[in-house]
Amino acid sequence: MSSIIDPDFGEITIRRSALSRNISIRVAPNGKLRASMPAYAGIGSLKRMINASRADIAKLMTQQKTHAPLREGMTIGKSHTLIVKNGPSLAARLTKSQLEVTLPVTMSLEDPEVEAYLTPHLIKALRQEAKAYLPRRLEYLAQQHGFTYESARFSHASSRWGSCSSRGTISLNIALMKLPFELIDYVIYHELSHLKNMNHSTAFWSLVESLDPYYREHRRTLKTHNPSAYI
Repeated sequence: MSSIIDPDFGEITIRRSALSRNISIRVAPNGKLRASMPAYAGIGSLKRMINASRADIAKLMTQQKTHAPLREGMTIGKSHTLIVKNGPSLAARLTKSQLEVTLPVTMSLEDPEVEAYLTPHLIKALRQEAKAYLPRRLEYLAQQHGFTYESARFSHASSRWGSCSSRGTISLNIALMKLPFELIDYVIYHELSHLKNMNHSTAFWSLVESLDPYYREHRRTLKTHNPSAYI
C-alpha cells in the first residue's frame, strides 16, 4: 500500500482495488485515515476529494477520537487558553496566548461541527508553540551533550513523536507541546541517540539512559499519549 501526507490529517494510507468504483475515506483502527480507490484513479483525484471534504473528514476523525472534551478555559499545549464568546456565527481567532472562539447561542463546544471546525485552529496553536520552543530546546540539548545533527523538521503529519534519518535530520511532532516538558526532553534524547545508533540495540538504550536516567518511566508514560489527538 502507498500513502500520501496531508498537512492537516497526516499520513493517509491508500488501498487500490479493481472492485472499487469510487474513492472513499474512513478512519482505520489506528486512528489514521485510509483511502480506498479504483486501480485506475490518480492521486490527484484523491487530493481533490480531500480538499473538497476537509470539514467532513475532520468531523469524521473527531467522532472517532477519544480525548478530553473541549471546555472554556482549558489549556492548549503549553501557553494557549481556549476562550469562548457569544456571537452571531461560528468563528475563531488565534493569538499568541489564546484561541478565541465565537459561538452562536444555538451551538456549544460539544457539537461535532464545532470540534471539526476548531481542529485546524488547535493544530495551528500547537504549531505556533512548537516553532517557538522545539528548535531551541533541540539545539540546547544537542550542544550540552556533544551531538551534531544535520537539520531539524517540525510537522504534525505523523503518528510518531519523532524520528531521525540516516542523514542526521531530526523530525519532531508539533504534538509534543501537549506533553510534560520531561517527556519532550525524553523524545529529543531518543532521537539524538539515533545519531550514533540507528537501531534500538543495547548500546542505544544505554546511551539514552546516560542522557535520561528515568527513560524507562518516561517511555511507559509516553505510550499513554496519542500524537494524533490534538489535545
